Amino acid sequence: MKYLDEYRDADLTRKLLADIQKTITRPWTLMEVCGGQTHSIIKSGLDQMLPPEIELVHGPGCPVCVTPLEQVDKAIALASRPDVIFTSYGDMLRVPGSTRDLFAVKAAGGDVRIVYSPLDALKIAKDNPGKTIVFFAIGFETTAPANAMAVLQAKARGLTNFAVLVSHVTVPAAISALMDSPDVRVDGFLAAGHVCTVMGFWEYEPLVEKYKIPIVVTGFEPVDLLHGILNCIKQLEAGTHTVENAYERSVSREGNKPAQAVIQKVFEMTDRAWRGIGVIPMSGYRLRPEFAAFDAELRFPEVQAIETKESPLCISGLVLQGRKKPGECPAFGRECTPQTPLGATMVSSEGACAAYYRYGRYSFPSTLGEGLGVRSNDR
Repeated sequence: MKYLDEYRDADLTRKLLADIQKTITRPWTLMEVCGGQTHSIIKSGLDQMLPPEIELVHGPGCPVCVTPLEQVDKAIALASRPDVIFTSYGDMLRVPGSTRDLFAVKAAGGDVRIVYSPLDALKIAKDNPGKTIVFFAIGFETTAPANAMAVLQAKARGLTNFAVLVSHVTVPAAISALMDSPDVRVDGFLAAGHVCTVMGFWEYEPLVEKYKIPIVVTGFEPVDLLHGILNCIKQLEAGTHTVENAYERSVSREGNKPAQAVIQKVFEMTDRAWRGIGVIPMSGYRLRPEFAAFDAELRFPEVQAIETKESPLCISGLVLQGRKKPGECPAFGRECTPQTPLGATMVSSEGACAAYYRYGRYSFPSTLGEGLGVRSNDR
């Protein structure tokens, strides 16, 4: 398949690696924000083929992983209600809550259904007027337009038994939070191509000016990623900082304006908690007041009082911030496996821990030093 194989071409990969080696003169640390990029890097071994001067650290780019524990526990509480049909993408069902996951709720008799689109949830709402259908609306800007459209469709069709449990977060706010960490040492970012397909890259332009760092929009195949890394290294070596688009076949500066418009119509910005990281101000979406009737947390206000408890063994928060790598966790591959996960990063299809486990990265030298945002009293 040419449209894929040309971005996995071995000769081009070797040429890009050679160009990177010729360009680099000193150590640099780059962060790929997207979990899909993390999996591609680990699967293809790009991190092991790059010059030793380049270190790749993994950021909070997995939407399942950063969905806060309290939202997972709220989902479990809603799914356990006899008057609710809870709908979700399949990758959320095995994410551990404080005591169990959505699969356990389903096994205990809860009506939990996997859907492939929020429109599937709307059909379930139409077919089950006696139940409240709750859709778990998670993700970055990539999934927000479809979820916003589902709310608009529910309102237009008069489906008053449809609601969404919203946990949307945004990438620029995460980059800002990471760069504001007191001991940050990330020198440049690889931005996620699919998010930028929706949002464009104009949102990153103020960030490169504020933090004096290059941000390169990158795809997901080995050639895409190496192209992005090379462009980022070229900027760093030259002392420049701009937003650069290395994924032109999909991304434009403006992005998808109709998709952005539907997001703005249904959602407004709000503070959001990120799992393992904490609250990042104005980093996510919530429903606008005119769509409050479709807010599951307002419809079932008792879930707002839920208290959460993270596993003391899990360091997924440090992994999501680039402070640690999965193999540095004492529980990795022992207490924490895909069958017995302690955190979302081990079960998500885009989780860094899942990538390291799947591709056998059980041990490696610890080279992070202080790490991103690590203070001496954190060690």
